[in-house]
Amino acid sequence: MAAGRPTLPPTGPPPAPARRPTGQLPPAHQALICVSLPGLAISSDGGQLTAQGLEGFYRGGRRLLSRCRIRVAGREPQPVQARMVTADRARFVGTVRASPDAGPDPDVVVERFRHADGTERITLHSSASRPLRLPLEVSLGTDLAELGAVAAGMPGRELPATVHDTGMRWSSPTGFTVVTATPPPMDALASAGLLRWEFDLPPGGAHTVELRIRADGSGIGRAGGHSTVKPFAPARAHGDDPRVAPLLGTCVDDLQALLVRDPAHPLDISLAAGAPWRCGPAPAESLAAARMALPLGTRLAAGTLRALARTQLTEPGPEFGRIPGPLRNVGPQLPPSCTGIEATLLFPVLLAEARRWGLVEQEVTELLPAAERCLRWLRAATREGPYLPDPGPGGPVRCETQAHAHRAALLGAELLDAYDRPGGAELRQWADGLRTHFRQDFWVEDRGGGRPAAARTADGRPLPHLSGSAAHLLDTGLLAAGACAPGLLDKVQTEQLARLLGGPGLDSGWGLRSLAVKEASYNPFGHRAGAVRVHETAVAVAGLAAAGYEKEASSLLKGVLGAAETFAYRLPEMYAGEQRIEGSAPLPHPAACRPAAVAAAAGVHLLATLVGIRPDVPARTVTLSPLRSAPLGEVGLAGLRVAGHAFSARVSRLGLAMVEEAADVLQLGV
Repeated sequence: MAAGRPTLPPTGPPPAPARRPTGQLPPAHQALICVSLPGLAISSDGGQLTAQGLEGFYRGGRRLLSRCRIRVAGREPQPVQARMVTADRARFVGTVRASPDAGPDPDVVVERFRHADGTERITLHSSASRPLRLPLEVSLGTDLAELGAVAAGMPGRELPATVHDTGMRWSSPTGFTVVTATPPPMDALASAGLLRWEFDLPPGGAHTVELRIRADGSGIGRAGGHSTVKPFAPARAHGDDPRVAPLLGTCVDDLQALLVRDPAHPLDISLAAGAPWRCGPAPAESLAAARMALPLGTRLAAGTLRALARTQLTEPGPEFGRIPGPLRNVGPQLPPSCTGIEATLLFPVLLAEARRWGLVEQEVTELLPAAERCLRWLRAATREGPYLPDPGPGGPVRCETQAHAHRAALLGAELLDAYDRPGGAELRQWADGLRTHFRQDFWVEDRGGGRPAAARTADGRPLPHLSGSAAHLLDTGLLAAGACAPGLLDKVQTEQLARLLGGPGLDSGWGLRSLAVKEASYNPFGHRAGAVRVHETAVAVAGLAAAGYEKEASSLLKGVLGAAETFAYRLPEMYAGEQRIEGSAPLPHPAACRPAAVAAAAGVHLLATLVGIRPDVPARTVTLSPLRSAPLGEVGLAGLRVAGHAFSARVSRLGLAMVEEAADVLQLGV
């Protein structure tokens, strides 16, 4: 055992970090990110918080603690293991040789549990053969910097600490942070932010220190996350493939961690886009994720729809009915698109499909006026022709946007008819005309059988590059009696698109590339220029399965499942589109959010697609349309929600589907 009272070297203010090049984010792919919004804890796999990069505890986008380094008997623990336990908690294990006669074997295990709620528990476990007297030192510091400044490499210097109560306090013009310790430390040194204890550990004994972080007089809390709101069904997966259970469990856990509340309407919850970069509102992503998560219940859909209905533009004019949203970069081929347009088109689709899954009538009728306004905006924006330009008049006509608009028109028309509202016939007539024009104007013939154009310019010139976003053409939406809405492509064009989506240009072996390999702008890390976007892959799998192209759907599904295993089942929003070969692993995208709402919801969507659950609660029916090829063998899903009741179903190795649990009012069909 080390003699005396070893201490950490004096810690003065570190030099201001060099400014990071504009647009370059610090790498996050190797970080362990604990999430329970508005709290984050970002760590390296060593466990020590060193104030480097993104490391630290955050609340509401502000770094409350950037440094938390420990020493035991004068030495930093040797890192042994770091892993996520749940979406909001990580465990770090290190070892120390504290006895002079211990030989090569460590005799002290240092275990740290780090929570996104602003707590850290440090436990020393002794396996020495004799009693030990162990000094434990914790060195703390913070800059109280905004996440944006940290990401830009300009967080500022560490702030001076003062001893406060049983810990330390830091202040700045924008707020303060307090760290308290239990049990209280024996010594505290403000100049180094140092807390110190000495513990007597008998053989086999243990001692624990708990640190709690408070910001502006309150704890980090879990305002939308794990402890306060449980909107999701306790879904479980099982089957021949052992990966399905951890995939579903992790995806649901990540969705839970990304929940946020509307402060003015705390009963309404929705999803942030992802951590660490996009913890705020993202209308299009929130709606898309809520739609794919419908098998877990309709509460998220209802909260998301209500929150966005309050943002809807209702002043008279050309923007009446549109949901606002920022522009989004879509790669080098096209100008930015408008996420507000996508959200406006997704709103009536989510409401219509949530009704099919069992959203109660009162909530549907309350939200119906907002959906009507979205549909009025769609018809007003397409008065001059069959297509919807994006981001606005004079902009390009995107393939993906027409798919969203067509689906919104058909599902919206059915929704209006169900409640005797006018406008359904006009929407269907417009959708019929859009199909006719689209099949002619957007199909580019070539020697390979043709392809859908990614867009048409304002002067009518097609842009023929092959994009993964063409998968949205197969996402036609759910109508009555478990039927899929018609698509924009005819049967021959659909078959050709299926061949392209399953071909080597787009299918990387790890999922669907966002741009085909042979395109001039291909970049395996480009988020719209070649990277695998998990959400888009799930859209492709479900669309291919619904259209009857199970071979292509199965290949993409197995690719994402293989990637999920390498990412410990916490799917990032995207990863590199490099081709899969024997023994390889997908390359992480260093700037991808992980967890990400659309990626986590996509995992749920992929597994639900295997079983093919198609409910129609207003008609009191539920139909199963599984993948008959059973690409993963037998798969069962339990603890889902249809009509507000538990729902369980299974697909056998022969591709036969059966319902094992459902509400008594539902009639079952396969």
